[in-house]
Amino acid sequence: MGNNLGFESTDTFLVEERVFSPSSDTVENANIMQYMKSKGFTDYDAFHKWSLEHRFEYWDDLAKELHWFEPWQTTFEWTTKPFFKWFSGGKFNPVYNCLDRYMETPTRHKVAFYWEGDDGSTRTLTYEDLYVLTNRFAKGLQNVGVQKGDRVAIYMPAIPEQIAAVLAVARLGAIHTVVFGGFAASALRDRIIDSQVKVVITADGNYRGGKHIELKKITDEAVAETPTVEKVVVVKRLGTNVAMTAGRDVFLDDLLADVPADTVVPCEPMDSEDILYILYTSGSTGKPKGVVHTVGGYSVGVYATTKFVFDIKESDIFWCTADVGWVTGHSYIIYGPLMNGATGVLFEGTPTYPAPDRFWSIVERFKVTIIYTSPTAIRGLMRFGEEWPAKHDLSSLRLLGTVGEPINPEAWMWYRKNIGHDKLPIMDTWWQTETGSIMISPTPIMPLKPGSATKPLPTIDTDVVDKNGVTVGSERGGFLIVRHPWPSLMRTIYGDPARYQTYWDTIPDVYFAGDAATIDKDGYLRIQGRVDDVIKVSGHRLGSMEIESSLVSHPAVAEVAAIGKPDELKGEHVKVFVILKNGFEPSDELAKELKLHVRATVGPLAVPDELEFTPSLPKTRSGKIMRRVIRAKELGQPVGDTSTLDG
Repeated sequence: MGNNLGFESTDTFLVEERVFSPSSDTVENANIMQYMKSKGFTDYDAFHKWSLEHRFEYWDDLAKELHWFEPWQTTFEWTTKPFFKWFSGGKFNPVYNCLDRYMETPTRHKVAFYWEGDDGSTRTLTYEDLYVLTNRFAKGLQNVGVQKGDRVAIYMPAIPEQIAAVLAVARLGAIHTVVFGGFAASALRDRIIDSQVKVVITADGNYRGGKHIELKKITDEAVAETPTVEKVVVVKRLGTNVAMTAGRDVFLDDLLADVPADTVVPCEPMDSEDILYILYTSGSTGKPKGVVHTVGGYSVGVYATTKFVFDIKESDIFWCTADVGWVTGHSYIIYGPLMNGATGVLFEGTPTYPAPDRFWSIVERFKVTIIYTSPTAIRGLMRFGEEWPAKHDLSSLRLLGTVGEPINPEAWMWYRKNIGHDKLPIMDTWWQTETGSIMISPTPIMPLKPGSATKPLPTIDTDVVDKNGVTVGSERGGFLIVRHPWPSLMRTIYGDPARYQTYWDTIPDVYFAGDAATIDKDGYLRIQGRVDDVIKVSGHRLGSMEIESSLVSHPAVAEVAAIGKPDELKGEHVKVFVILKNGFEPSDELAKELKLHVRATVGPLAVPDELEFTPSLPKTRSGKIMRRVIRAKELGQPVGDTSTLDG
């Protein structure tokens, strides 16, 4: 993240004015309302103001709901900015809070995960099943030398053993770095080298979208160039023959053959500020960044946000559709739901295989009550029409969520109508790999505006400012910043603290997320996307999200990417890449119609000079459109880090 802040506070954006209010029953019974009432509040704005003045009381309250081996001595320290500490002196292990504390309660026999494979196979694990598997896995890792502080890479498909691997590593006090099972060998190699991994856990292979992915072969290629790796543990997912290097490689079945089912490996009491995991996120240039999250603060953050944003109840079946290899999977497949005693769904496959109703069939089959997915997935499924979700009974759902990027109002309305029965609340969440947990989001008690992430969560002190850090007026564009650290915020970039400091000194003394945003007269935030995705046309700055939202609102359009290209007269002009819905064909007439649509919905400045129909767009494996890559290719420039590129 650099210091070239070209975005100014003179921009206005397309706003969806409709407001959807929650039912009184939902408000009254929401988890966050119960907490607010305990502090004497029923109005969220008043409560949020209180939380800014009593942030340590708030976080102390939430932390006390979890098990600590030793209590913390100091809630917060910030003596050497921008480095800080939460819950100093406390001894904690998130795995104890995910599993052990339930073993003497009825939750022991509750389903922890329903799993469905890409091929349709299923498994069900109770909390006790997961506890047993995790303990045996931890003992096996101990037997190959894994100790507190060691780094362990997990390169696996979305199967129950992946969850157990993460928990087993954390149980021992080792540090996990999960690498998405679709990455190439070079991406895996670079992450292993950067974090000096000792042990890699992988699988013989897996299915994804009906295709066979040779994970062990990819792992072998990566590990051939990683001198720190001592052992490779291989889970049998497919049962195919794979090459095994003597003395280095071992099948998990063989590793656990002599480990009894009643084995218990005590959770390592970790200092609150010890590293829990390193997760790599791509930078605009250079190598990926190893984001460091710590044991105590991260755990409290994801526990609290799962409880309040998703309003977790005893009867909920919670499905976060992300991969565990992303921070969303860490926070809202594993740690947050398990610390709340929730039942989760884990899915190995893709939304459209073998048919575009795969998501909705899973919702129906497992009676999912909360689904948390990406705007990209929603827009992709919109292409196939309303008839696919209509084939399924989605009446079990009570709450919807989105994550990964801003959701345009058109997709928001489709999601609410076709998946949410025209009545369910949508938790449009904003956060990042770096923040660890959700920062800006509705909760079930708040009125909703399509396309708005609404307001910051308790204690999160956000603002929209100009490049000098001065607050801009309502409805005007600016930089999204946070003024005070929160528990789940990253502590550093692994091995590169100077790179971490850029988050705090680009706009001095505040956390700058790198995103542009607006805030309306009601205090509702609209995230416009990365500052790099702002296009300057004739002295006016347009958010790419604004142009894309306009085009996606046209009935022919499924997905769009908008970029700026150098223009001698205008400074930049707009080029858009358009994916059409099924049943529509590219034509000059349609291109003209789409340009007129932008003119009518946004204005003449936003009308694309160039419009190209395309069958696909480069995306990260978590579904975000990589405009940076599109722009670089279009201009014949280096594309920078592409390790997160899908395909």
